[in-house]
This record gives sequence, C-alpha cells and structure tokens, in this order.
Amino acid sequence: MSPLQASRFLAKESRLVHWLGSSHIPLMAIRKIARMGHPVLSRIAEPVADPTAPEIRALVSDMVETMIDANGAGLAAPQVYVPKRIVIFQAPAERSPEGIDEAEAYDHQAALTVLINPEIEILAPDMEAGWEGCLSVPGLRGLVPRYTALRYRGLGLDGQRIERVAKGFHARVVQHECDHLDGVLYPQRMRNLADLIFESEARHWLAARAKAEARSKEETADA
Repeated sequence: MSPLQASRFLAKESRLVHWLGSSHIPLMAIRKIARMGHPVLSRIAEPVADPTAPEIRALVSDMVETMIDANGAGLAAPQVYVPKRIVIFQAPAERSPEGIDEAEAYDHQAALTVLINPEIEILAPDMEAGWEGCLSVPGLRGLVPRYTALRYRGLGLDGQRIERVAKGFHARVVQHECDHLDGVLYPQRMRNLADLIFESEARHWLAARAKAEARSKEETADA
C-alpha cells in the first residue's frame, strides 16, 4: 500500500468510526448496486423492527463502503437488494453539483447520516428543479422538481430518534433517497423526459439551452 493509499484508507476508516459510533467496524463489503428495471427497486420497502440489530449495523457498514466506493451522495437499502427502510446520505456543501446556486446548496449539518424508518414532512409548497443522478440509473442525469424545505425524522443505529429540518441540496438528497423506499426512481418525478440526458452530453445540452435562451431574449427585445 502506497503512502497515499494508506492516507485515504485511514481517512475513510476515521469517517466510518465517527459515523457508526464505534471503534469496532465490522468487516465491510462493496455490494452490487441494483439498476433500474430490477423488481427490488419498484417495491415498497419493509420497516426495520430493531435498528440496533447486528445485521442492520453490518448492512449499513456495507452501504457506507458501497456509497463511498461509487462516490455517491446517498444510498438506500433497496439499491443493494435489501428491501428495508434504511437510507444513508451525505449532503455538505462540497457534495453539491457544480454550478448550483447558493440557496440550493444551503446546508450546515448534513454530514454522513444513517436514517432508519424515515418520515418526511413537507414544510412549504415551493418546488425547485435541479439535476439529479442515481447509482441505479448510471450515466444519466435528469431535471427533477423537489420541495425546497422539509423536516425528516427517523432512527439512528443506536435506536435514538433523529429529527432535522433540511433545505436546498440537503432536502433534495433526502427526498431522492427516501423515494427508493417507496419504489420510485427520479425519472418518475420528472415533468419532461426531454430533460433526461447522458452525463457525457451535459455540456452540449447546456450550450444548446444557453443559445436558445439568448435567442429568446433577442426576439423579445426586437418585439
């Protein structure tokens, strides 16, 4: 192991110790991620009876390892073929998509989080469209409307209640991951499938949109 690899390993281990709340980390495995079309992604996930059970801690450990390996912002248990109501996510500002505005990127507390049996309460009717990707829909991005402010509740691995208010990117990630627990993928939330694009073509899409907007402004000014 090179010094750089060792440094990365220790940094990841430190994050997991902090997150899982224990100096003993169970053996972890990178799990295969289910892709759009597999039935596990379209079913309603089952509630977790005991958040403190060893098998739940082991599952969450694998989910963390899998999410970090895939460079994801979140992961739901159904995405690793386990139909349980568990999500993990990380939504600090540095995880926000490039080019996102300040209001959408707002957050002050959403580091790595595990949420078991989550519930969402929408706090305002306002919605905002933003680009989303998904580890179960690789290579694609879509423009998805989401509520901009919500409160979420759930349990942690210690069985203690978690309750937070989320805005912007934080709220978007929570909605995206909790959708997985109800068998919903982000393309189902889109208003226009013309805004579903390959990541590799994003710059061309943005350039074309900028030209169209500029042309529209010129036509309005000439009218």
